[in-house]
Amino acid sequence: MSDCLFCKIVAGEIPSKPVAESETAYAFHDLAPQAPVHVLVVPKRHITSADEVASDHGGVVDDLVLLAQRVTEIEGIRESGYRLVINVGADAQMSVAHLHVHVLGGRRMEWPPG
Repeated sequence: MSDCLFCKIVAGEIPSKPVAESETAYAFHDLAPQAPVHVLVVPKRHITSADEVASDHGGVVDDLVLLAQRVTEIEGIRESGYRLVINVGADAQMSVAHLHVHVLGGRRMEWPPG
């Protein structure tokens, strides 16, 4: 999508601070981090949200999780623990209409989430 912020980041039209990349996904640091480690993992192919994932999306979702695992190793939080978050819709605070996984860590997470 030509007006999608994350599509523009994936295309290199908007700068980002990359962490890792696979054939179908891209991981970069969030501009407004909510934890010491806050990385977004997005599919390179535009999918509006988790609510739009369909069988024809192949291995996109599992690749997002596999890349998120690699991010936790790169960022040094795999052993201590981390949170993976996928928001869907306005009530969940989804601010960019492009499927993405938040990788959060580097501190003890609250429960319930704040």
